[in-house]
Amino acid sequence: RLRLHDGKLIKDRRFHLRTYPNCFVAKELTDWLIDHKEAPDRETGIRLMQKLMDHYIIHHVCDEHSDYKDAKLLYRFRKDDGTFPLSKDVKVFMRGQSLYEKLVSVEESILKVREENSVKYQRTFLGCEMVDWLIQEGEAENRQEAVELGQALLEHGIIQHVSNRHHFFDSDILYQFWINFRRRRRLTELLNENSSRALSESPDSPFCLRKLNPDPGNTSFLSVQTNKEIKIVSAVRRSSITSLSGNSNPYFSAAPTLVFPPVAECNPKSVLKRPVTNEELLSPGAPYVKKTLTIVGDAVGWGFVVRGGRPCHIQAVDPGGPAAAAGMKVCQFVFSVNGVCVLHLDYQTISSLIMTGPRTLVMEVMEAIE
Repeated sequence: RLRLHDGKLIKDRRFHLRTYPNCFVAKELTDWLIDHKEAPDRETGIRLMQKLMDHYIIHHVCDEHSDYKDAKLLYRFRKDDGTFPLSKDVKVFMRGQSLYEKLVSVEESILKVREENSVKYQRTFLGCEMVDWLIQEGEAENRQEAVELGQALLEHGIIQHVSNRHHFFDSDILYQFWINFRRRRRLTELLNENSSRALSESPDSPFCLRKLNPDPGNTSFLSVQTNKEIKIVSAVRRSSITSLSGNSNPYFSAAPTLVFPPVAECNPKSVLKRPVTNEELLSPGAPYVKKTLTIVGDAVGWGFVVRGGRPCHIQAVDPGGPAAAAGMKVCQFVFSVNGVCVLHLDYQTISSLIMTGPRTLVMEVMEAIE
């Protein structure tokens, strides 16, 4: 989805006197899948997109077609129109991703390579270590709540006992993250998700959101009290409207070409009241203050839009997304990305720099002093 926004396949389109925001043409997308080697042929591309429709990830803009047609029809990601169903299963999956990113981003992480019965396991931790860490980081209020969270993660296949013999307990039993959230994935993995054999041989797959059968008597995810429901850290909020390319209204600008008639240009105006130069931004006594933001991206991005160039500015921020939670605001100027000064770059280059970098994004921004 992010790559499609960045490549301007997703944008506002006008058809029959009506504008459809943030949508794509099915035939163009099938071409894109083949050109970018995400699908070997059109048939596979159609199957992949149908899989996304079956899982309520994309839909026809008017919901007039329940299947994906390789034609000049408009479809949209549900993330871009707020209709994505954020179920409890997805919430716990996102919580697991958030915890994993937090754990691998620190130097003295409890995640280590450990050996048990002469077998080495990756991404392992002791149950009591995880409970201590969850409380220390404010992810759980007490040990009982931490254990319930660990049990939820295990029941959804995100973590497991290294030999798959125990549920999650507050003890010195060895567990591991079953999913490596940082592994680069191929879209074609979706076509193998119904194969139990494929799942067992591909533990890193993010598409195997599955519940395991807990032992009788153990607390399951559904038994967590309503006032202690698995909470979503805002920095991994999947419903954030996210792109870095500035592609279509209100979060992205339009691309100049489209073979689907008729065409409408939808290029939102800059949020800046007036242009600002680097010299003005950096001059002594300038009314700007520098701030450092640490943004943990979710599965679809970081929740903001960069526009302009030399310097670039923040054009839009999803109010419920990771960037907003970190303190990002519109009209801020981008000073550096992951330690690299970007004042001399345009938004396309900065977009590429962020997209190819780590999920945890460290940005310095310049904000006007009111």
